[in-house]
Amino acid sequence: MSARPTSHDVARAAGVSQPTVSRALRGDARVAPVTRERVLAVAEALGYVPSDRGRSLSTRRTGRIGVVVEDLGNPFYLELLDVLHDRLEREHARMIVVAPGLRDPERVEYLADGSIDGVVLTTTLLDSPLPAQLLRHGLPFVLLNRVVDDVEGDSCSLDNRAGAAAVATAMLDYGHRDIGAIFGPATTSTGRDREAGFREALAERGAHLDANLTRHGRFSFDDGHASMLELLDGNRRPSAVFCANDVIALGALNAALGRGVAVPGELSLVGFDDIAMTSWEAFRLTTVRQDIRRMGRTAIDLLLARMEDPSRPPQRVVLPAALVHRATLARVGR
Repeated sequence: MSARPTSHDVARAAGVSQPTVSRALRGDARVAPVTRERVLAVAEALGYVPSDRGRSLSTRRTGRIGVVVEDLGNPFYLELLDVLHDRLEREHARMIVVAPGLRDPERVEYLADGSIDGVVLTTTLLDSPLPAQLLRHGLPFVLLNRVVDDVEGDSCSLDNRAGAAAVATAMLDYGHRDIGAIFGPATTSTGRDREAGFREALAERGAHLDANLTRHGRFSFDDGHASMLELLDGNRRPSAVFCANDVIALGALNAALGRGVAVPGELSLVGFDDIAMTSWEAFRLTTVRQDIRRMGRTAIDLLLARMEDPSRPPQRVVLPAALVHRATLARVGR
């Protein structure tokens, strides 16, 4: 009994590469019609029947992509997972979510056991050894949303410094001088860069960020709520507060409203991320927009390119940020 033909047999007979065969068989628009017809004709002549694995991403062994995410309580990551799922589904790949609970050494063992073909890292800490360990194991990965400075790898993130700087500029332009901030953890690139961009923009305009009006915490509703209560109970109340993400901002907003503080009449608030609920009429939060759909799609494109050509130079894509004006930022004395 003769051996079952493979996609490599089809590629040789059609005079194309194996990735081109995979793309042609799944109807990828990047393959010219004449090439696709030739591949289909050769596949039929050889009796080649693609398996589920063979129909998956062009250089795939398993057709599975791991997505590492720590903070499933943050709607930002749920929206991001939705985008990644849709993009991978178009490539006939399965998304495997690696949720909280595993330590980095356990994650490496889990991710590099041959059951997946690539990894999307979404919540990586600045000192995480995971990217470097994946690099040593030769497992393709892409950093999404957050970056790690000392690892040569593909990444897609936002210009967090510019986004936070736009918030500082808007607050100053609106006449605010008693400006406060609830920053995220300095152990993350997003927390570090948003704080740096905010402080730098204030300093460029000669404004001082009083340490008594700043707090640091997790990117969480509870930390935003608790930090805002501390700021409201202090000797000097801020007139505007920058929150390092929308979840913090929603916690801060809830705390302010619970104390009877009018937003934006008595206190302006600005978040960061532009998660879907911030546009609801109940919140109408002024925030910094991340194009989550573009970010997720770009990250998958980078990962696919890495999987097809492991030797290609790493790419760091930085997407622009945009301040979205809604109802929670107002001029002083409005």
